[in-house]
Amino acid sequence: MKRIAKLGVLVMVAAMVLSLAACSGGTTKTSSDTKKYVIATDTTFKPFEYENEKGERVGIDIDLLTAIAKDQGFEFELKAVGFDAALGEVSTGQSDGMIAGMSITDERKKTFDFSDPYFDSGVVMAVSASNDTIKGYADLKGQKVAVKTGTEGATFAESIKDQYGFTTVSFPDSANMYEDVKAGNSAALFEDYPVVGDAIASGVPLKMVTEMEKGSSYGFAVKLGQNPELIEMFNTGLANLRANGEYQKILDTYIKK
Repeated sequence: MKRIAKLGVLVMVAAMVLSLAACSGGTTKTSSDTKKYVIATDTTFKPFEYENEKGERVGIDIDLLTAIAKDQGFEFELKAVGFDAALGEVSTGQSDGMIAGMSITDERKKTFDFSDPYFDSGVVMAVSASNDTIKGYADLKGQKVAVKTGTEGATFAESIKDQYGFTTVSFPDSANMYEDVKAGNSAALFEDYPVVGDAIASGVPLKMVTEMEKGSSYGFAVKLGQNPELIEMFNTGLANLRANGEYQKILDTYIKK
């Protein structure tokens, strides 16, 4: 009986040791000792991050991060908490990094370290897919142009409307703006390139007819002075994806011209 009792004690001690070892690793190590990072993101900013009809979180940001993690050999846990909350998560150290269509600005550089830009946004002009008349700004003279209130597209349209002789009509959302152009009430619209590109990819009968006007660049971010290896891996992985064509393939999945 004593021998059996001693054996039981040894088993219990071994189990405790293994349990303590597992706890000491936290959530940053997998069973294969691969580093695992917590990455915060927005809840919805289509086409960069959103839930599809299957309830899966997808988008340019998510697919890009997944591909870079695979390329560089690290793992991540995604926390979809909303844009403002994601900023707080990283600045307080609750998350290791953030990817959420985040514009790289001088003000934000006071709080965050950014990766190389992974997406250059900007404004384009789009018309109905059946419109072969409007091909550039000069064709807008005397026409009405649809814009969405508060967007870079609206700001850009206002800045050139006197030069090209058109008037603007404002809408509170993209759907009504698209419908106005489809119905022929407005000759064209100005919208952020990835937003209208996603609409076209989703089947909205529009087409882009101008080159993109330069806008903001998006970057992956970590807390200032923290996780420099994560920024380095993101940059290296991004460069590899650009070189092997995977980066463009991801963009083409969500954005159509």
